[in-house]
This record gives sequence, C-alpha cells and structure tokens, in this order.
Amino acid sequence: MKTIRMSSMLGLLLFVTACVTINVYFPTAEAVEAADQIIRGVYGEEEGSETSPPKETQPSSSLGSPVSDQNLLVSLLEWMVSPAQAAADINIQSPAINTIRASMENRFSSLKPFYANGSVGMTNDGLITVRDLNAVELRDRKKVTTLVADENRDRNALYKEIARANGHPEWEADIRKTFAKRWVDNAPGGWWYQDGGGNWKKK
Repeated sequence: MKTIRMSSMLGLLLFVTACVTINVYFPTAEAVEAADQIIRGVYGEEEGSETSPPKETQPSSSLGSPVSDQNLLVSLLEWMVSPAQAAADINIQSPAINTIRASMENRFSSLKPFYANGSVGMTNDGLITVRDLNAVELRDRKKVTTLVADENRDRNALYKEIARANGHPEWEADIRKTFAKRWVDNAPGGWWYQDGGGNWKKK
C-alpha cells in the first residue's frame, strides 16, 4: 500500500512540475545593492564592511524523526515552486561592465566641480545634463558639454549591459529607474537633481 501511495505522489509531482511556469521577477533589492556598489565606486566612497548574518542550518531529517509522506510531498512541492518565483541575482562583473565603471570613475573628478557649482544636474532618467551653462566659465564650457555627453554615453551603455549580462534585456528600463534614484540618494548635499515631474531641486 505504501508503494502505491508513493507512486501516486511521484505521479502528482511530475504533473505539478510540468505545470510550473518559471517567472523570474525583477530583483529590486538586489538591483539597489548593485547600483549602490557601482555609484559609490564612481563617487569614490569606501564601501562599508557589512557582513551577512549567518544562515541558520536546518536539521537533517535523517538524524531526527521520520518525515511523513505528506510532509515529504509538501517539501518537494516547495522546493520546485520557490525557485520559479524567486528573484535572480544581479551580475555586475562582466568585462564590459568593468570597463564602463572604470571610465566613469576616472571621469568623476573632472565632473565633480560642475556638480558642486550647480552647472550640471542629475536628470530623472538616470542621466546628467548641463542645467546652467552661465555657471561655467567660458573656457570650460566645451569641456563640460563633452564630459556630460561622455558620461551619458557610459550610463546608457551601463544600464543596457547590466540587463544583457543578466540574460534579461527587458530589465533595462527597471535598471535605469533604479539607478536614477540611487544616483540622487548617494549624492552629496548641494547637488541638483530632477524630481519625477522634471522640476529641478537642490539636495
């Protein structure tokens, strides 16, 4: 009888497995963490030495009380369904991403004075723009426009490459949205940024 019951359970598991649809949703929390890591690197900030809490280990069923057939079925179902609904990790370590990051980090020292005097501001689509050319000395105007264009080229490439490197090009818009907010949140006070309606505000 037990053999028949186990066979029925296995049949049910095979049926459920066939019906499970893999649905990897955009991992918002992981994207924020990845964005902060990149942005703090660009801004030249040291990353904190946060450590992950130790993971609790589950006792082995082979050393404890026997697991019932029903509990075994539930455990197997959870094992199959959970990965189908779980978020993916964000990979930010591809060669292309590393090249873009290095370019942005090298450029930041040249851009920083223009952020500080308000001539350059952060837009609400994850880019930057010259918001007040009058705040730039005449001899530096060509320089700042070139810096802004180069930075935007790298940022657009970064968002696209992160999505591509993670096998989800459809995530590009979500990645851009995440970065747009984190650029502002990680910026020093006094820098200018656009709110959701496109209005300029000073942080």
